[in-house]
Amino acid sequence: MIDNAWLDGFSGAITVSDKNGKIIFMNSGAKKTFQTSDTKDWIGKNLFDCHPETAQKKLREIMDNKSTNVYTIEKKGKKKIIWQAPWFEKDNEFAGLIEFSLEIPFEMPHFVRK
Repeated sequence: MIDNAWLDGFSGAITVSDKNGKIIFMNSGAKKTFQTSDTKDWIGKNLFDCHPETAQKKLREIMDNKSTNVYTIEKKGKKKIIWQAPWFEKDNEFAGLIEFSLEIPFEMPHFVRK
């Protein structure tokens, strides 16, 4: 069995929901990123309750189509890549969404490999 303690030491934010949008896991990076004055822990809350309507629509689309959504943002002087994708149970049944949020440089090399 793999020890998942490394997830809390990971430098990015990882949030996982079940197939209904209920948040079932957040590593320490995600908890720190999404901590607010009134909410310290989002586990057990629903993704749809903490996103505006346009984001809710996109999340529903990802869930319905079992697709991936990738984009970059700039917030508080930092650039991040956001990777939202479905995850599946061992029997290949849709189980929910996972989101990775990773800080990236504003300028970075791009390589084309053959």
